[in-house]
Amino acid sequence: MTGCCTPAQQQEEEGAPMKPWAVYALKRILAGTAIAMALCVQAAPVLAHSMLVKAEPPRRAVLAQAPAQVQLWFNEEIEGDYASLIVLDAEKHPVTEVKPKLAPEDRKSIVLPLPELTPGKYSVKFRVLSVDGHVVESYFDFSVKGKVQKK
Repeated sequence: MTGCCTPAQQQEEEGAPMKPWAVYALKRILAGTAIAMALCVQAAPVLAHSMLVKAEPPRRAVLAQAPAQVQLWFNEEIEGDYASLIVLDAEKHPVTEVKPKLAPEDRKSIVLPLPELTPGKYSVKFRVLSVDGHVVESYFDFSVKGKVQKK
């Protein structure tokens, strides 16, 4: 507006300038929001570690017949050369010296053939390296109540 108003009226019409503390606070809030968003974008791939999604026999299973093999499935491809899969009997002795192999039809799965197992409690211990470089290791138990299952 030109010439018709006093400076106070013109300022009121255009809007009062922000106080310096409000400008400073707004800048801090915007900067903090931008940093938080950037961290969230960067953290998403880090959280995507490989993990066990299925096991056969399943965790804590009580089987009428012993399994012929143990097979584990993961959500990402794994490095077969670095996979460790051991089945231990009730006395914590390995039931086989055979090394696990990648499943031929699925690079996200490893298989360990088993000898004939007697009834009892068994522990499955595994450690795998996913292709993105993360190590996953854990264990679970299953029990056999009956005879061995034929392949």
